[in-house]
Amino acid sequence: MELKEAKDKFIHTWGTLATQWGINRTMAQIHSLLLLAPKSMNADEIMSELQISRGNVNMNLRDLMDWGLIYKQLLPGERKEYFIAEKDIWKVAKQIAKERRRREIGPLIEAMEELKEGIKPDSTEKEEFLKIVNEISTVTVFANNTMSSLLKADENWLVSNFVKVFNK
Repeated sequence: MELKEAKDKFIHTWGTLATQWGINRTMAQIHSLLLLAPKSMNADEIMSELQISRGNVNMNLRDLMDWGLIYKQLLPGERKEYFIAEKDIWKVAKQIAKERRRREIGPLIEAMEELKEGIKPDSTEKEEFLKIVNEISTVTVFANNTMSSLLKADENWLVSNFVKVFNK
């Protein structure tokens, strides 16, 4: 397989898979292109490589920056903005987990709490409704706490190892 063919397959696959973690295909394709790029790219280069419109590129670049998956890179003597992806895949996975937690789990927890507070268990139907809401709430809070623990453990590990370096 030639490198061009392999890159195209990776971009296509990443674009398809990323829809499972909450971003659109084009956003994922731009991310994968920047992830594979040996150097930062500007919007014109991205447009040309993926054959997509300037508006689509600009909108998705903003979203990728909001997710913390890419960064602007200013190059000396260049007027155009350049973009580079975070290359550490563990950091990418962590950012995706944080964003999904913020966008999906947080609102679901809030909605379940609102439902639990808004319904009085004064009938069998309402009791059944609240039973389901409570079960969803329990699972969601567990997922949220587990994710928090994993993210915090990673941060604690980083901080403790950073401190060890300076104590030597």
